[in-house]
Amino acid sequence: MTLDPYTAVGLIPEITEIRHRDDIATNLEHLHQLARTAVAMGGLDVPVKLLALPEGSLQGFTDEIHDLDHATYARTCAIDIPGPETDELGSWAREFGVHIMAQAKARHPGFPDRYFNVGFVLDPSGEVILRHYKLTPLPPIEHSVSPHDVLDQWTQLHGRGPDAFWPVADTPIGRLGVMMANEASYPENARGLALSGCEIAYRTSFPLPGVASGAFEIQNRARALDNTMYVLAPNPAAYTGSDGLRVDFFGGQSMIVNHLGNPVGRVDHGGIATFVTATIDLAALRRQRTASAWTNWAKDLRTELYQTLYEEPIYPANLYADRAPLHHAAYHQFVTKAQIELMRTRGIWR
Repeated sequence: MTLDPYTAVGLIPEITEIRHRDDIATNLEHLHQLARTAVAMGGLDVPVKLLALPEGSLQGFTDEIHDLDHATYARTCAIDIPGPETDELGSWAREFGVHIMAQAKARHPGFPDRYFNVGFVLDPSGEVILRHYKLTPLPPIEHSVSPHDVLDQWTQLHGRGPDAFWPVADTPIGRLGVMMANEASYPENARGLALSGCEIAYRTSFPLPGVASGAFEIQNRARALDNTMYVLAPNPAAYTGSDGLRVDFFGGQSMIVNHLGNPVGRVDHGGIATFVTATIDLAALRRQRTASAWTNWAKDLRTELYQTLYEEPIYPANLYADRAPLHHAAYHQFVTKAQIELMRTRGIWR
């Protein structure tokens, strides 16, 4: 394995909302054109070896924005991994000689008429080498099923170990993992990756108002710093809905953060397609992890103490074991309000 520095590129694409799986072709054409330019320009100094496509790049967020029926979306818009779409991305991996990190709403053979939000990694041969199923979809609007929503069935299929929830791909360019979008709002997901060895984490996309408030940057930098790992966080550009309205509801602030919590690549503006790049210095990261007496924090985790915080469950497991994910209004009524009341009843919130 070479530890020479290399360039990582995060695409900042414009997205067209899909209504059917065939519509993904429009986004793929745009992404390929943008990737060709980004890899060529990004590799002028140091070769590009990693390409990241933000969450939503293939399909948009139709299911969330329009509160669609879950089973219908699973049948008409969700993809299979591997499948034709990842085959197309695999051809780009071979064309550019890169690893690709991306995302799609995708089906799982063990759960008919359901879809998950899946982050995945392709190696330079085009093979899918990692699939991560989003653990914490964005409440109250994201309809994707989480492994926690079908926990008993999930553990029967995949076990209860960290690999079932925070898988990491060990590659020649580092150990790659996924904590997309809202997942990085919870420090436990970053820690789960770090304790599985992750060195470079995919964290994208994040919408307004969380970007304008500074939450996106705070989380990106904190997750990188706390876990001594890189965080890739390109945010999409303009979004075109099925009604033709073109809007930027992400707000820019695309960044790549290094293992010390410092942005080393940044594009502040949003709304127009571009890309963000940064040099990945894996040797420096590994030196920090293995030589520091202080800031390689994971070595000092007092796990017996922290376990006591999680003995009582909070968010209900198996919420969708026997039913489809709830529509927005029902979710607010039966989940969000109930969770707030739970925190009050336990005396945690007043």
